Amino acid sequence: MENITLAIIEDDPVVRKSLITFIGGNSQFELQFAAISVEGFLAELNNTPSLAPQIILLDIQLPGMNGIEGIPLITNRLPDVDVIMLTTFEDSERIFAALCAGACSYLSKRTSLLNIQEAIFTVSRGGSYMTPSIARKVVQHFVPKPKKASAVLTQRQQDIVQGIVDGLSYKLVAARHGISIDTVRTHIKNIYRALNINSKGELIRRAMEDGF
Repeated sequence: MENITLAIIEDDPVVRKSLITFIGGNSQFELQFAAISVEGFLAELNNTPSLAPQIILLDIQLPGMNGIEGIPLITNRLPDVDVIMLTTFEDSERIFAALCAGACSYLSKRTSLLNIQEAIFTVSRGGSYMTPSIARKVVQHFVPKPKKASAVLTQRQQDIVQGIVDGLSYKLVAARHGISIDTVRTHIKNIYRALNINSKGELIRRAMEDGF
């Protein structure tokens, strides 16, 4: 049977009490300490040399130092500890700031106690755990983004696209730039190829998305 030692850093009394009750009711968990701030936890480390949890459930918005700022200080003192963020914040900026600071997992406070338990077990076995909505944001961050039209088209091609967006016919686009209609058509074919599109409608949509 696993015996996982834990600490909590959470200032919300309702959430903290719920986590204490939940952890205390599981024979596989041992709660070593519950603090309301990073500073309070670090002070307890100084006062209690035996305090060495395997996993810390850490909030972000705390009195004094926030949780993300506290991660390096905690892991410097406890290099083997795993930090699970448990927070209301689900924006990409804080997610990546926490992971870059050293957190191994990131959970929303909307996560059920059953899933928090699953996260603790997963982390204790060397894995990482994220709330599905958080995991999706992490995955989306690494999905290749389509290049903007301005990054793949020549200046002349961008000028022709602008003419199409302005509602000009090929003849008027040609007149605007002093080129032949055949040259416009050739540019349009190359533009379609470069942007991997097949119609004027797609061209206009893509141009509008890219800020033409």
